[in-house]
Amino acid sequence: MDQAKTPLYTKLMSHADGKPFSFHVPGHKNGTVFPEKGQRFFADILKLDATEITGLDDYHSAEGVILEAEELLTDLFKTKKSFFLLNGSTVGNLAMILAAIKEEDVVLVQRNSHKSIMNGLMLAKARPVFISPEYNENFAVAVGPSLKAVQAAIQQYPGAKALILTYPNYYGLTYDLKSIIDLAHRFRIPVLVDEAHGAHFIAGDFFPKSAVELGADLVVQSAHKTLPAMTMGAFLHYQTDRVPMSKLKSYLQALQSSSPSYPLMASLDLARYYLGSYNQEDLSYLKAALQQFRISLGQLESISVLPGDDPLKITIQSWSGFELQTKLEAKGIFTELADPYNVLFVLPLLKRNMGHYLQEAAEKITEIARTIPKKINHLDTKWSAKGISTLAASYKEMENQHSEYIPLEEAAGRVCAEPIIPYPPGIPICVPGEFITEEDIQLIFYLVGKDAKIQGGDNLSAGKISVFQSWRK
Repeated sequence: MDQAKTPLYTKLMSHADGKPFSFHVPGHKNGTVFPEKGQRFFADILKLDATEITGLDDYHSAEGVILEAEELLTDLFKTKKSFFLLNGSTVGNLAMILAAIKEEDVVLVQRNSHKSIMNGLMLAKARPVFISPEYNENFAVAVGPSLKAVQAAIQQYPGAKALILTYPNYYGLTYDLKSIIDLAHRFRIPVLVDEAHGAHFIAGDFFPKSAVELGADLVVQSAHKTLPAMTMGAFLHYQTDRVPMSKLKSYLQALQSSSPSYPLMASLDLARYYLGSYNQEDLSYLKAALQQFRISLGQLESISVLPGDDPLKITIQSWSGFELQTKLEAKGIFTELADPYNVLFVLPLLKRNMGHYLQEAAEKITEIARTIPKKINHLDTKWSAKGISTLAASYKEMENQHSEYIPLEEAAGRVCAEPIIPYPPGIPICVPGEFITEEDIQLIFYLVGKDAKIQGGDNLSAGKISVFQSWRK
């Protein structure tokens, strides 16, 4: 298929150029009914903000330009069927989990999964078996499970109905996913992969292999994270006989709006075109730009640039990740995230001769580096892998239990009743139904003391956490 085509975007442009009279929703009427103060930025985009009228197809029953756009995506990734998603990777993760498993099914799950995976397990009322990931000492972050750990989990739970993995991690670190997929398939276990940060991996050998290329059954990608798509735009790739397509489509309809955003869909069409037309000249230009940026940062004595697997991710360390991020923001440099000792940059997927701000940013970072200590500090908290673990209570049992708030320092051995999720990266420290450990408590106190953003834990600022009354070690 011709990857230079943009069927949905082209049709929307043609419709807008015809200066149509709108007697349909939405109420802004192609942007003609809109507050004056918003016209500067919204005027043009609202001309594309249409609905399911003649010629513009129907997202939930596509047979025209939307179908053609998704077929181009399918062709690019060489799958059985690829979908546009309009509620981020979150909706893809929820849909693939609900399609693959039933209530009380045992599911093997990478412990450092995104909260949307945990929410999908809860909605499915599955019985998750968590597999602890390997720990990267340089980054001081969890990556992915080892083949040995997955083998042990399958030996203990050979009847597992799915294996859910995250690849790469937030920092762009990968692991031996191919061997794990092959192992799971030998036991006829479908592999579901949250590849939110890897939509660009098929752009060339400069990048790691995509989970799609490595043979995962279902793969979800956040197109908006590294491709030029609008926020909430994502892809879902289906290439399996182990999960019914009919169930997947049913959940995608149930979980997404019946009034889909056409500008968002058009941006996915354009992002697919951008990726589909990426060539060797583009890759060479990108390599040179990223290399120069890395060299500039690598010369700074007070900053350590870590070697990662994804070239679009650069992680730097200094005396404090949180405090360095604050200094960067004061200079107008806004990064993806900070943790106790890292700051993560997500870099642009540049094409040949495309302007960029990398060197200007490097100059500002150089100014900041002169003002910070030359010492690289590390968090005192030690990594404590939980091995292969299960919830202390099933999701169904939790529905009928009462909870209470207790002082955080007294919570070790109690069963957590609320999610505690630093965001970003969105990886839970505790999930409902898990026993709380001393290591969990130490990390929570540290993050609260650093004013890290935490979702859940409504009373953590008061030093309290919600636990179930009925269960304790």
